Amino acid sequence: MIMLRVEHTALNYDEWKRAFDSDPVGRQQMGVRRYRILRAVDDPNYVLIDLEFDTAGQATALLESLHVLWGRIEGTVISGPQARIVEVVEVQGTMNTGL
Repeated sequence: MIMLRVEHTALNYDEWKRAFDSDPVGRQQMGVRRYRILRAVDDPNYVLIDLEFDTAGQATALLESLHVLWGRIEGTVISGPQARIVEVVEVQGTMNTGL
């Protein structure tokens, strides 16, 4: 599975979330199978988004769209966006170690 991991500061989380939910890049049409939003415990405005794809090509295309979007909104909704395409190589479920 291919993931696009995006990280940035949301200048106002609630405003950012409304913008994210409006889906300006068309996640589903771009091949996103599912996503996960995470927030830093020590900074709830620091957001991490994991977007899951079938192919690296789909992730690359969405990342290109994000670069265009970021060029328009950086400093107004987000700051310091960065992203990396990664491959999931292992997933472990909950382990019962008896401890």
